[in-house]
Amino acid sequence: MIAPRASKALRQYQQIDQSAAVYASPHRIIQILMEGVQDRLIAAKVHIQRGQIAGKGEQISKAIGILGGLRENLDHKIGGDLAADLEALYDYMERRLLEANLYSDIAMIDEVADLLRPIKEGWDAIGNSPEANPPPAPVDAPA
Repeated sequence: MIAPRASKALRQYQQIDQSAAVYASPHRIIQILMEGVQDRLIAAKVHIQRGQIAGKGEQISKAIGILGGLRENLDHKIGGDLAADLEALYDYMERRLLEANLYSDIAMIDEVADLLRPIKEGWDAIGNSPEANPPPAPVDAPA
């Protein structure tokens, strides 16, 4: 369900190990992006607790950007109804984070984290399957 536009989404999450992203499978890239959202939500909550409005806004904006990248990379031809459901859910999460930013509402951030968690857990479980981890392509020996 990932499209070639994943690199755009990766740019939204600039705190990743660049070498890991270059060699990561499409499946791993999605995991990295979801981890990025989770990290940004935790950081936003800390900023709210400390009264750091600018930091809160920055972290929430980054989380929204990553969610937007995940949403944009859904493949509706392959994913069908699941892709449509995920698109609606990502859109909802983005809107809730806009509200959380406006009202400095930790409960709204927790709601988004709670919505994302089972998606990430499911995605992580898929990563343990052989289909998600194909063997590397053979390298031709020099002639």
